Formats: sequence, C-alpha cells, structure tokens
Amino acid sequence: MDKVFTKPITKQFEFDEDVAVVFDDMLERSIPFYKEVIGLTCKIICLHVKQNARIVDLGCSTANTLLSLYKLSNKSYSLLGVDNAEAMLRLARQKIHAYGAKIDLMEADITEVSLQNYDAIIANYMLQFIRPLQRQAFVQKLYDALEPNGLFIFSEKIVFEDKVLNKQMIDVYYDFKRAQGYSDFEIAQKREALENVLIPYTEEENKAMLKNAGFETVETVFKWGNFATFLAKKGN
Repeated sequence: MDKVFTKPITKQFEFDEDVAVVFDDMLERSIPFYKEVIGLTCKIICLHVKQNARIVDLGCSTANTLLSLYKLSNKSYSLLGVDNAEAMLRLARQKIHAYGAKIDLMEADITEVSLQNYDAIIANYMLQFIRPLQRQAFVQKLYDALEPNGLFIFSEKIVFEDKVLNKQMIDVYYDFKRAQGYSDFEIAQKREALENVLIPYTEEENKAMLKNAGFETVETVFKWGNFATFLAKKGN
C-alpha cells in the first residue's frame, strides 16, 4: 500500500523507486474513477483507429493504459510507452512480460522524444507537469506528430476560475482521498511536495491550448470535480 507521504518530506517529489513500487495503488486511491477513465480512453481509441494503428503513451509509468489497450484491441496495433523514470519502466516490463503483451518501451524525456506518424497519442496526467511556458509548444509537437484524423487523448487535474468553487472542489477531492484511507497529514505532505511541480490549467485553458495547436475537434469526454479527460481530433 502507498505509504510515500506518511513521513515528513525531505526532497522534491520525483517518480523514483519508492514511488514506483506503490504507484498503481497510489493512482487508484488518488484519482477518482481511474480504472474507468483508462477503460474509456481505450474504448474511444479502439473505435476510432484502424488496423495496424501506431499508438504512443507519453508518461506511460507502469503501462496500465497500454496493457488495457492491448487486451481490448485486435492485437494489430503498434504500441509504444515512453517514460523518463527507469523505476517505472522496470515494473512496466515485468507486467508486459506477465501478460505476454507486445508493447515497446522507451526511457526518454517526453518533451524531447522524436514523434511522427501516430494515429493516437495518450498523455494521462502528464501535461500538468510540463512548465506552462513550454506546454503550448509541446502540444503543437503532438499535433504535428499525428496522422490526419489522429486522436490526442489526455487526462488532467484542473482548476476553476471561480476561487470559491475551486476551493470547494479541492475540499471534495480531499474528502475522496480520506475515504480511500489517506490521512490529513499524508494529504498535506503530498500537496506540499507537488506545489510548483504540478501546475494545472482550467478546462477552458486546456481547450484553448488544443485549438491553438490546430485540433479541429476538442471535447471533454469525462469530468469529476477537479479532474477531466480531453479528446482532441486532428482534421483530415
């Protein structure tokens, strides 16, 4: 079980070995409807792409989404996971091997990796870790890497313009975390660790960023409190 934030913070948050070994538990207990969002993402992709589609998951961590996609697909897809944390990829390789899945992995910084000719790009809870000054350019890079009619699907934590509503949504989220067994101390520790590391946008800012990159269709396909999943489709 995730015990990462039961002790006082001594360093900036990073996806190291201590986090990797409990990361799946952390995701399921920290992100509302985590499994359902993965399922929705994979179903949308499978309905949209064709045989032999090329799909990449940026910030794939332990490969949960790619494995779900592999199991749901017709096994013809070319699947690649990219992450800069070796500890995450080590666990991903073990899971991929256990399932006998055909999924390639690459250790690299997602902002620097070369991408081209993809039919779908996934980036769950990753854009929020890219500095705002670099985020628009990164999304433009993803748009350029997609084939015509290609999909970009990503989930993010979001904030609200209305400060009162934003505080209320944070309180709702913390109640969710308490219900998952996290203590107030753990919640406070994680908030401090991620401060100035995780920088979320509003729903409108995310959509504007996608439109500015050139995406023809931009939709919110799932939303719970201060979490949202976005779909962006490139034109023909």
